[in-house]
Amino acid sequence: MARYYIDCRDYPGDVKCSVALAADSKEELLKAVVEHGTKVHGYEDTPEFRDNITKEFKQGTPPM
Repeated sequence: MARYYIDCRDYPGDVKCSVALAADSKEELLKAVVEHGTKVHGYEDTPEFRDNITKEFKQGTPPM
């Protein structure tokens, strides 16, 4: 089974964030990323945000 992740350290911004999120499916990861992105980083939950962030998912597990 494939695992997917996204790491905030790859996207520096105003909020210094070292969170990496991983899940067994893109759908589960997207749900976690949207929650984190809206609450911590102030992103708006839009179809464009969801589409753009999904394109950034990587297969595997985040590096230490």
